[in-house]
Formats: sequence, C-alpha cells, structure tokens
Amino acid sequence: MLALIGLGFFAWRASGLPRTPYRIAGLAIAIPSLLLLILARVQLGRAFSLQAKASTLVTSGLYARIRNPIYVFSSLMIAGIIIWTGRPWLFLFLAIIIGMQVYRVGNEGRVLEERFGEEYRAYKKQTWF
Repeated sequence: MLALIGLGFFAWRASGLPRTPYRIAGLAIAIPSLLLLILARVQLGRAFSLQAKASTLVTSGLYARIRNPIYVFSSLMIAGIIIWTGRPWLFLFLAIIIGMQVYRVGNEGRVLEERFGEEYRAYKKQTWF
C-alpha cells in the first residue's frame, strides 16, 4: 500500500516537469522496478515478515531466480528515482541502504538455513543474491 502511495506522489511530481534524458532513464528504471517489487511481495505471500522468520521457503516465480527480489527491485527503484531527480549525491544514501540490505540478507539466510537445511542450501546454489 505504501508503495502505491509513493507511486502516486511520484507520478504527480513527475507529470509537471520537463522530460529530460535523466528523468526518462530514471522512470524507465523506477517504474518496472516498482512493478516487480510489488509482484515479489505478492509472490512471497504469508511468508513476508519484517523480522527474519522461516515459515515457508518460497522458490517459485521471481524467487526461482533471485533469493531476495524485494531488496533487488527496491534498490533499483530507488536508483531510478535518484537518476530521475538528477542528484547523484543521493547514491550515498542508496549505498547505506544496500549495506543494510546485505546485512539483513545474511540474517535471513541463517534463519532459513537453520529451518530448511539442505533444501535451502540447494536453493541458494540455484539462485542469485
């Protein structure tokens, strides 16, 4: 829901501004990334939680290729928005966010490996990030 509100605000802000190459490139990255982010969240279903839990190992859909598509597509969406703004210094904040996501991925991976063992290790070998 928050993502849709953000998209609405972003679209409202973008509609009145001139179309520069940076804004077009930023939108070309941000919009598909947002849609894939929403799809990843839907595919995760009830397995989604804010803290690392291991209720279900989701291995289908986007998760068949990427272990953490929510992190990947949220980072790409933020990168697209930064490009759209034309303020490259904001990439410093994205670097911090990515660092936090990598840390969180490690925690989640440990929890999943403890719960699912060899099934998770095999899944991990077949997927990226």
